[in-house]
Amino acid sequence: MRSDPADAPSRSPRVPSRDHPTGTERAIELRIDATRYLSEPKPTRIRRELTIHVSEHCFLPRDEDLASDWVAHVAVPAFRLLRRERGGGRVESFCSIGTGAGLDVLSAIEVFDATRVGLTDVHEDVVAAAVGNVRRNLAGGQPVAIEAGHGDLLEPLRPLRPRYDVVYENLPNVPAESAAAVAVERTSSTHVPPRAEAIPPEVKRQMLDLHYVALRSARDFLAPGGAVLSMLGARVPLEVFLRMGEAAGVGSSFLAYTWKVQAEGESVIRDHAERQRRGFGPFHFYRADALRRRFASVDFATSGAQALEIERSLAPERLDAVRAWEAFQAGERIGHTAVVLKSVAR
Repeated sequence: MRSDPADAPSRSPRVPSRDHPTGTERAIELRIDATRYLSEPKPTRIRRELTIHVSEHCFLPRDEDLASDWVAHVAVPAFRLLRRERGGGRVESFCSIGTGAGLDVLSAIEVFDATRVGLTDVHEDVVAAAVGNVRRNLAGGQPVAIEAGHGDLLEPLRPLRPRYDVVYENLPNVPAESAAAVAVERTSSTHVPPRAEAIPPEVKRQMLDLHYVALRSARDFLAPGGAVLSMLGARVPLEVFLRMGEAAGVGSSFLAYTWKVQAEGESVIRDHAERQRRGFGPFHFYRADALRRRFASVDFATSGAQALEIERSLAPERLDAVRAWEAFQAGERIGHTAVVLKSVAR
């Protein structure tokens, strides 16, 4: 299990960027220490200090609190684990659905040694910034082909008919109140409703719509032997994810099971509590200290096989979303478990 970097000091000043493609004061430039972000002493394929432009529609990476950052705390260890599972060889092609700032793609280039990457996001300015971030932060002499487009999930890439060894998704769960809200806000936990596709009732009740649709569409983009990695906040029972994969027509298993501090707690926990009051869920949160203690002895490499057992052992510590919101408002640090779901074509 990677060490918890929650108390690590900030190394990433945030400054307005007038040169960013959005051309707005809301654009932000970050300086991120790649050795700290990746827990990698000597990155070779990306620069050691990353210059990351974050557009006005993109959620902010949690570089000041890596225990709440999905890429640094969950995805990077999962990438390393998957590469070991595949015999340690290069994972040549990688695609991120909903890339945000592109740190997931840069991490995949470093960890997988990928030479062809795809990336999508809903907003054109987010994709433009992410492509710039990838190109700007490659180490000298590292050739990487980039396939990118903005729009719904993988659809922007469909005209290219690409196939990828790994398709990665870390998508929002909570439906926004309107498309207009997503158009004007930095969004990390909301998406545009509703989906036109038929969604299984259990999937819809647990607000996993986008993950389900992504699994279905990713089947058309996987290379032989390829896998989808879904980063899932395990705020619902783990068995729901396995049933979701079955309904989507893929074979799913738990690659890894871990925990993280709830990022953007003010909005995410509140939104889950509100949805739970409307009949969704129920959703599971925990006090961060309880999760830290439980996972202290868990080896990340074998955590997937232990996931159901660990989940059962945490039952006495569980808070539903309403209680978690009350605890958060009282000043407690709240977290949730997280699972890396590995899905393959059937």
